[in-house]
Amino acid sequence: MRKFTLLTLLSGLLCVSTMAQNKIEFKEFTLDNGLHVIMHQDNSTPIVTASVLYHVGSKNEDPERTGFAHFFEHLLFEGSENMGRGEYMNKIQSSGGTFNAFTSSDITYYYQTLPSNKLELALYMESERMLHAKIDEVGVETQREVVKEEKRQSYDNRPYGTILLETLARAYSEHPYQWAPIGSLDHLNAASLDEFLQFYKDFYVPNNATLTIAGDIEYDQAEEWVRMYFSEVPKGGEVRRPNVNEPRKTTETRDVIYDNIQIPAVIQAYNLPKKTNNDSYALDMLSTYLTGGKSSLMTKELVDKQQKALAVAAMPLDLEDGGIFIMYGITNMGVAADDLEREIDNILTQVKAEGISERDFQKLQNIIENNLVSKNSSMAGIAQNLAEAKVFYGDTDYINRELDKYRAVTRDDIQRVANNYLTLDGRVVLHYLPKSAQQGE
Repeated sequence: MRKFTLLTLLSGLLCVSTMAQNKIEFKEFTLDNGLHVIMHQDNSTPIVTASVLYHVGSKNEDPERTGFAHFFEHLLFEGSENMGRGEYMNKIQSSGGTFNAFTSSDITYYYQTLPSNKLELALYMESERMLHAKIDEVGVETQREVVKEEKRQSYDNRPYGTILLETLARAYSEHPYQWAPIGSLDHLNAASLDEFLQFYKDFYVPNNATLTIAGDIEYDQAEEWVRMYFSEVPKGGEVRRPNVNEPRKTTETRDVIYDNIQIPAVIQAYNLPKKTNNDSYALDMLSTYLTGGKSSLMTKELVDKQQKALAVAAMPLDLEDGGIFIMYGITNMGVAADDLEREIDNILTQVKAEGISERDFQKLQNIIENNLVSKNSSMAGIAQNLAEAKVFYGDTDYINRELDKYRAVTRDDIQRVANNYLTLDGRVVLHYLPKSAQQGE
C-alpha cells in the first residue's frame, strides 16, 4: 500500500541527515496488556510519525491459508466499529497527513506521518485498528479483489515478477519462508470469515505489538494519550511462532522458468544465517560491493566491461529465522543465460580467493555509513528503526549501535562470508527464459 501527500516531501526536506549522526534519544515503557511503547522527541519541525509494528508475517501462517498477513495489511484500512468504511484514509489525508503499511515474512507495519498537533488522532485510530477493526464479509470480499489485482500487476503480469516466489519455493524445504507474503489466492478464496476473525484475535493483540511515536512531541502528553487509548485493549494469548530450523542446503537446486519475457535472466540464491547473526553485516557489505550501484564490481565487469548483462543486483533477505542471498542478472541481447552465469561464478570465485582491495573497502565503508545515516534521516525512518531494534534485537538502543557493527567488519570478514555462504554446491540456480524458447525445444 502506498499513499503520499505533500507532507512526505516536506518531512524529507526538513529532517536533515545530521540528525541521524547523533545519538537517538528515546523513552520507552510497557502497558499492563503487553503493548511496548517507544517515544522519540524531536521538536525541530512540527511533524510526528506514529506507527505500530505487529510481530506477524507470512511465516506465522497456516500452510493451507497463506497470504493472511498481507491480506490483513489491506483489510485493516476498512474501518472499525467507530469509523466507517473509507473514513481512515479520509481522516488522515484531510488532516494533512500521509499513511502507509507493508508486510514482510516477519512483521506487518502500519504508520502515518502528520502535523504534530494531530498526534492524538493518530493514536486513537491505531487503537481502533487494534481493538475494534471491522472484519466483515463486505470488507473481505473488497480486499480479495484488491489483492488479486495486486498479484496480477506485481507478479503474474510483470516481467520476471515471479522471481521471489519461485526462488523461495526452492530455497526452503521446511520453514514457512518458502512462500512469499502475497501468498495463495486460492487459500484466500477458500478462507471463511471465522478464519479471518481468528487470525485477528491471535496476532493483532497488544502483547504482539510495538507502538512508536517519533517527532514533535512532549513525552508526558504522548504517554497520557497512549494510556488513554490503548490501556483498555485486552491482552491476547500466547502468540504462536514457527519452531522450524531450515536445514542448510548441501546440493544445488537448478531449474528453468519460462516467462513472458524477451531477454533471459540468471538467478542465484544462497543460504543466510539469522538476521541477528554477526555475519549479517559483512554479508550486507558484500552485497553492496558486488552489485550496489554503478560503481559496484559486477556492474563494472558484467555490464560496462564485458557487456554480458543489462543489469545485475543482489538482495540479501536478512530474515529473522535465516534468510537467503538472492543475486540476479539480466542478459544482454544475444547472450545466453549459461554464459552470464559462468561469468558471475568467475567473479564470485575471484572474490573468494582474493577478497576486496583496501581502496574498495574504504569506499564501501563510506557507502554503508551514508546508507545508515539516510535510514534515520526522517521521523518515519527513526520510528521504524526503533521498533525493529526492539522486536528483532530485543534492545531499542541497538539503533545507536548498528553503525558500530558495520565499522567492526574487516576485509577478511567479507572474504570469509563469501567463502562460507556463497557456496556453489548448496545454492538455487534459476534460468528465466522466454516462452518462445520452450516452444522451440
